[in-house]
Amino acid sequence: MHPSRLLARPLSAGTRIMQGAAGRYTVFPNNLHGRGMLDIKDHIYFARATAEGEGRNGIIKSMGDVPLELKMATPKQAGGKGDGQNPEQLFAMSYASCFLDSLQLVASRANRMDIAEKVKVHSAVFLGHPKDPSLPGFGLRVEVDVEGCDDDEIIGEAHEGCAYSRALRHGIDIKVSKI
Repeated sequence: MHPSRLLARPLSAGTRIMQGAAGRYTVFPNNLHGRGMLDIKDHIYFARATAEGEGRNGIIKSMGDVPLELKMATPKQAGGKGDGQNPEQLFAMSYASCFLDSLQLVASRANRMDIAEKVKVHSAVFLGHPKDPSLPGFGLRVEVDVEGCDDDEIIGEAHEGCAYSRALRHGIDIKVSKI
């Protein structure tokens, strides 16, 4: 079975529906806002995770360098029990960590590490319904706040280099297949 290729794009983009061998997909255009998708030529690391059970109320496992297993739960605000983690929490944590690393790298390269030593990066991930009623499902909005660094140029360069910022700005290549 050949994997089906999907592009992750912001929900504001125009969509078209494509019927694939494994089902129905929402596919976003390759050239959003005049930019092409960011492709990687190689990889230096990869992570693998498995979700099983009751979706948002199941179990997720990662068998990477340091194995991790979490109980997932739909937040109370979304009608769930809220007795576990949820994807939005994990995404917010990962984004904040990646952005902080990018900011410290940029500051170090500019010989300005002093401005990044005590920086904190706060991220918020909002789950909600798309404004466009023709789009099914949910969408995300992300807000990133940098505390302790007043250098707009360093913050801007960190945003340009952060893998999560790039993924959301340029899109990512997603392959979905049946096994």
